[in-house]
Amino acid sequence: MVKEAKQVPQNLDAVAVRAWCRLALDALGRAREEIDSINVYPVADGDTGTNLYLTVESASQAVDAAFTGHEPALPSLAETVRAMAHGALIGARGNSGTILSQLLRGMAQILGGPDGGEAGETREADHPDGADGHILELALRRAAESAYEAVAHPVEGTVLTVATAAAEAAGAAGSTDCGTVARAAYDGACAALDRTPGQLAVLGRAGVVDAGGRGLVAVLGALVRALSGETVSRKGADSGHARVEAAECDEPPADAGGPAFEVIYLLEADDSAVARLRTRLDRLGDSLVVVGGDGLWNVHVHVDDAGAAVEAGVEAGRPHRIRITHFGAGDAHTTAQPPQERTQRAIVAVVPGEGLAGLYAEAGATTVPTRVGEPPASGELVDAIRRAHAREVVLLPNDAELRHTAAAAAAQARTEGVRVALIPTRSAVQGIAALAVHAPDRRFDEDVVAMTSAAGATRYGELAVAERQSWTMAGICQAGDVLGLIDGDVAVIGAEVAPTATSVLDRMLSAGGEMVTLVLGESVPDAVAERLEKHVRDTYLAVDTVVYRGGRQSALMLIGVE
Repeated sequence: MVKEAKQVPQNLDAVAVRAWCRLALDALGRAREEIDSINVYPVADGDTGTNLYLTVESASQAVDAAFTGHEPALPSLAETVRAMAHGALIGARGNSGTILSQLLRGMAQILGGPDGGEAGETREADHPDGADGHILELALRRAAESAYEAVAHPVEGTVLTVATAAAEAAGAAGSTDCGTVARAAYDGACAALDRTPGQLAVLGRAGVVDAGGRGLVAVLGALVRALSGETVSRKGADSGHARVEAAECDEPPADAGGPAFEVIYLLEADDSAVARLRTRLDRLGDSLVVVGGDGLWNVHVHVDDAGAAVEAGVEAGRPHRIRITHFGAGDAHTTAQPPQERTQRAIVAVVPGEGLAGLYAEAGATTVPTRVGEPPASGELVDAIRRAHAREVVLLPNDAELRHTAAAAAAQARTEGVRVALIPTRSAVQGIAALAVHAPDRRFDEDVVAMTSAAGATRYGELAVAERQSWTMAGICQAGDVLGLIDGDVAVIGAEVAPTATSVLDRMLSAGGEMVTLVLGESVPDAVAERLEKHVRDTYLAVDTVVYRGGRQSALMLIGVE
């Protein structure tokens, strides 16, 4: 049966929502720079892609936490979508992220069961196997409606228009299959996005589509993939730039004489107080978006008097996580000038294991610890950059899976006045190679080039234990087998650590090398290191070996060949 052969469910259930969040995060990570580059409305501050990424990152983390809290069982669809909406609400960034959080909240009102839906609406509780295409269509419709309700003065040609078109296309699909409905919504959103330059004059003048709408298209594309396994891409749109003959509107440029500050905060308050707050903030500024409910709200507004906007929140309830950003005349948002006591340059590195953390710290780096299966969020990287307290920062993610997270963190830090260079290190051994040539007295660009070159000249390997039977590039492995990975791919399958490591070393050194770096996990005995050192010394003349202890929470073994 064809349906039984599919690997992902066509109904929207908790597992599909989790996959959607992760795929959306990856899609926004890949599109982040493009979306930032076309961000001209409501303020040309070049951060829409970054804000959307950070918002979805918070939603994805909340969903992962919901799954962790139910292990070994799974959370329900209702619990999962509520976690997603709550995570997006508390992590919403900027105008675009705030609207996206409301779109997700609107979907949760339909998918989230009796506590989340409106009276008389069909709910997930009636569908224990998950929501079908009809329910998904209702959820997309409610998402668009709630987003319009949250924006004080809706403007066509924005993400609101794209969301509405997606909902209408989903309804026209007339299918109970979620994959079909999601694809229809995606296609409708793409068509609407391509029309935005003709609806909003500022987009037409810049020759771009709406940045927030472009981000929503990426999120809907991820939903299609989560439900059907199909990878979609916008036809004829390698970027967000568009050719338009003429715009149909004549509103003034969005950034001409606009307010000086963006104010965002979470607010604990009741509905009546929030209604009064909306009226007051609408008089103070523009781009007002207030989303949330059930006592917790996310408030976003552009104003000249930031203090008055915060005071209005204090009168309405309890504001916290207050963020005030000044719209500078330069690249993007700028905040207060960095303290004068900042150091000139610092290294910030993600490191697996206490031993490596100590090694990096000795070399002067500010470290972000990570555990197997628990990568750090971009917020943790931003916090580490702040702790480094430097004007210039070199960021070493030391993991290929962290490239988008690290890029978002670097973009955020730049808005705070820090010059950040991201070196795309894929392993801690590449980070060690970069640290070895770091020279803080050099010009920043020269130092970054030297460190990047050293990292790129270092091949990396890793030993891990297979958790289950699976297919690999080296064949079928069984649970408990020792896997030898080279540059991220399984190259050797063995039964014991030392022989497998030896085989990996031989393969890596077959192309030459001058230095071998071994980082041993806590469970690997010293005798293994001694055996590997002897093998290199006896087999490969003029190749040196250095051994470090990774300590607890480190990989079984990391191998670097420079």
